[in-house]
Amino acid sequence: MKCPFCADPNTQVVDTRENDDGDTVRRRRRCMACDKRFTTYERVELQLPQVVKKNGSRTDYEREKLQASMMLALRKRPVTTESIDAALDRIEEKLVQLAVREVPSDRIGELVMRELKKLDNIGYIRFASVYRNFEDVDEFSDAIREIKKPRVKRTT
Repeated sequence: MKCPFCADPNTQVVDTRENDDGDTVRRRRRCMACDKRFTTYERVELQLPQVVKKNGSRTDYEREKLQASMMLALRKRPVTTESIDAALDRIEEKLVQLAVREVPSDRIGELVMRELKKLDNIGYIRFASVYRNFEDVDEFSDAIREIKKPRVKRTT
């Protein structure tokens, strides 16, 4: 593994930990040249389906692209990077379980919305407004009603 700071290929693993699910290994490394430390993650590479866009074109699934979309929707929200990574893992798990070679982009969008709804309502609304292409306030209101929980009256 090359050092991201000085590009020296001589690095040493200082600590190795498995995540709770056992599907990712986190390694702390130290560069032997510049003595800086960095973290790498190791996960199983699965064959994910091709994404079929609305215009019919096909592209490879890109975790980074999906992660960037989720991070944008959750910008300045109290959601940890670990929670986002776990949500991405669940989305990829579902895509693999579909056992298909191609998946429509709107199916992936629905999976993302389901995960965002669990993580943060504001992030969900932000993503939904772009994904569903809201054109008026009524569409926003409908989405908010969809996530709004009925209030429980308190008696004193």
